[in-house]
Amino acid sequence: MPKQSPVPEDVDRGFFEAANQDRLVIQNCTACNRLQHPPQPACGACGSADHLEWKEMSGKGTIYSYAVVYDSPVASLQADQPYNCAIIALDEDPGIKMLSHLPGTPVDEVPMDAPVRAIFEVTQATGQKVVEWQVVN
Repeated sequence: MPKQSPVPEDVDRGFFEAANQDRLVIQNCTACNRLQHPPQPACGACGSADHLEWKEMSGKGTIYSYAVVYDSPVASLQADQPYNCAIIALDEDPGIKMLSHLPGTPVDEVPMDAPVRAIFEVTQATGQKVVEWQVVN
């Protein structure tokens, strides 16, 4: 499935640079010890903008929920319809959720609560890698 090619901005550049190195990082506030995703210019809990860093994650998570997309408004994804869209909870902080197409998992055969691992796929338009998740068998 072709992936959309994000164009990193200042606030998320560290996330995408790490993805290009096959690493998963999440924004962390060292002032209040809180992870947050998606990246923001300041901590959503304490408001600090001066204490944000990128913290490496294990790349492990669990399928929290999913849906099957039959009619996507995104033109580049329409040729691959239907496809899974899963919500992944990170092992380090289940409050952090990420989306995935679950490469290798047949449509509507998503095993709820299954363990997953991060993989990194290159997007066609820009070559930027994006994080996807695969079920661990």
